[in-house]
Amino acid sequence: MSITFVMCSLLIAGGLAWFAEGVKANSARYVALLLVLIVSAYFVFALIMTNSSADYNQLHLLVRVAWINSFNIEYALAIDYLSIVLVSLTLFLSLICILVSWHEIKEKVGFYYFNLLASIAGIIGVFTAVDMFLFFFFWEVMLLPMTALIAIWGHENKHFAAIKFFIFTQVSSLLMLVAIIAMAAVHFKQTGQLSFFYQDWLTLDLPLSLAQYLMLGFFIAFAVKLPSVPVHSWLPDAHTQAPTAGSVLLAGVLLKTGAYGLIRFVLQLFPEASLNFAPFAATLGVVSILYGAKMAFAQQDFKRLVAYSSISHMGFVMLALFSFNGVAYQGAILTLVAHGLSSAALFSLAGMIYSRIHSRNLMNMGGFWQGAPRMGGFALVFAAAAFGLPGLANFVAEFLSLVGAYQVYPLLTIFAALGLIGSAIYGMVLFQNSFQGDFKGSLQASLPAPKKSVFKDLSRRELLVCSALVSLLIVIGFYPNLILIFFQTADIALVNNNLVGAVQ
Repeated sequence: MSITFVMCSLLIAGGLAWFAEGVKANSARYVALLLVLIVSAYFVFALIMTNSSADYNQLHLLVRVAWINSFNIEYALAIDYLSIVLVSLTLFLSLICILVSWHEIKEKVGFYYFNLLASIAGIIGVFTAVDMFLFFFFWEVMLLPMTALIAIWGHENKHFAAIKFFIFTQVSSLLMLVAIIAMAAVHFKQTGQLSFFYQDWLTLDLPLSLAQYLMLGFFIAFAVKLPSVPVHSWLPDAHTQAPTAGSVLLAGVLLKTGAYGLIRFVLQLFPEASLNFAPFAATLGVVSILYGAKMAFAQQDFKRLVAYSSISHMGFVMLALFSFNGVAYQGAILTLVAHGLSSAALFSLAGMIYSRIHSRNLMNMGGFWQGAPRMGGFALVFAAAAFGLPGLANFVAEFLSLVGAYQVYPLLTIFAALGLIGSAIYGMVLFQNSFQGDFKGSLQASLPAPKKSVFKDLSRRELLVCSALVSLLIVIGFYPNLILIFFQTADIALVNNNLVGAVQ
């Protein structure tokens, strides 16, 4: 399997879409969709062909070649089941992003698709890089085009949101860069050889006094991206102002890079320091759950409500990971996938509504079910998924997270469970305000006479987007082992059994 081919193909696809738009108007979207379909099909085919010969329970090295010889920096990529699940989610949501952008983007269309696909290529690089300098490089690659997506194609306060997103991510990234350089220096001191290779770092003997500071450098960077309270404030602004595809990509995949970093680097490189820090991190997770739910309930902006709900859901991931429990770990992995799908669905729905009424304010909504029953049905399922209705993916994910976490932090888990009640409240408020009641008179007055009291139902393209997302939410909800089967051998594949036993 060549992840390099996947990333290069996405960059080339973006370039071709940019070029095609200059040749013929409205061709960029077709080029982008076709090429991403081909790349996704290649990834699935390559995965099937190599699955029997490769052991993905451990990191499977794909490529390792010299890059910057003077510092012994390498171009090294590897995958395991965690990477495969997250790359698959990324490619699926990239197709959703293209489809929801179909009619929304009308200016600089080719350049838009180039930035969208460049960001996706960077995200895939983050999920597969095992040279830490290369990981930082991809971390920056995914940041720049995402900032452009918000700043150029966003809504009314797009520049403020883009700058805030950039500053939060960049400052935290610099902390991580300092930690990366320090780890390379420690490796040089202990072995006499400079190395940024992740698996070389796993063999280091780090004193706890040093490890706890290095761990914090990584933790802060990943907590910002997750995001966790109190470094979360960039997210509601970025989500609200981003174009629909930007919001889908942010919530569906970009937040998952923070969770991936916690799993791959914080917990594995610094197991003892992470163990000592776990009560504080778990508390931050619970605070994020409750704060995100409370703030979601207080919002009148559709996208801002969903953004705060993402903070709440990612709190479950933080709590589960720092419980150092096998069941909680499986719940955290499933939450990444389930939230990626449900949040993408809600932001796609927000974009569909905005394209019809040009407003995100719930006060301007109501009675949409009368004219769009199919959209209303999907909206009800998406809202139910967000608050964890049994039979949908989020229920299994949050149930496993709470069951596992309860074995370690019973009191914190009880408070975390209150977040489920909060999610049910804001989920139903969202649905009721937008699809139930009467079509708002103030909105009717602003519409042309022929369109008063008319709200168009889903088009075939929108129906395809909603159907694909609902199908996966239901399938994973009923058959979670489609994903969990790959992680059942991990007591917790994050730290050694001695540390796990010490916690339990």
